[in-house]
Amino acid sequence: MNFFNSIGVLITNEKYMGMLFEGLGTTLLISVFAALLGLVLGTLVAIVGISGDSPIMKLPKLICKLYVTIIRGTPMALQLFIMAYTIFAIRGFPKEITAIIAFGINSGAYVSENIRAGILSVDIGQTEAGRALGLNGKTTMVKIVIPQAIKNVIPAIGNELIALIKETSIVSMIGMYDLTQAAKVIGAGNNMASYVVPMSVAACFYLAIVYLLTFAIKKIEGKLRAGDKR
Repeated sequence: MNFFNSIGVLITNEKYMGMLFEGLGTTLLISVFAALLGLVLGTLVAIVGISGDSPIMKLPKLICKLYVTIIRGTPMALQLFIMAYTIFAIRGFPKEITAIIAFGINSGAYVSENIRAGILSVDIGQTEAGRALGLNGKTTMVKIVIPQAIKNVIPAIGNELIALIKETSIVSMIGMYDLTQAAKVIGAGNNMASYVVPMSVAACFYLAIVYLLTFAIKKIEGKLRAGDKR
């Protein structure tokens, strides 16, 4: 049976496709909630990072700096292992939550740097103009700086979300059943040719998700940029 015939057999087999869709559900569950956690955490860390140098902010800024340095400087797999087998090594604790927290914390470190860079990329003249109009620092940031920064960070945030989706393929290392693991199970015990088939189908699922996400990001970016031309 050649490669394409094997593909046809797999996609018409309800059992195998059911396994792949079950794994896909886990992948999407982790990706969506980890992305939301990462966006919230990253935004908070970025805001703290660009805050003033008042004495009360020194400790929070130091904590945020250490967080970003440690998370960005260590492998995602290692962070996942620590979360699963040390911090949340509790009998019966849902592995889905462990994975969401681990990936969310990891994503937050990268998102925070993207947001911070986006805010700092806004010309200082915009802030000065807002203050000249009588706006306070908070209002200037919310009404003038952040809307412009969002347009600058959307591509970077989109790339981080895409990377997050692909990184979730390592959750099988802590015994979870995701899309990649489903493909492994289907191909287990077979020869290399048949093993490649479920992996190829799983790759198509990943490609479809990434394509749809990329399309959505470009649409959002296009609408925001269109507003600049009015």
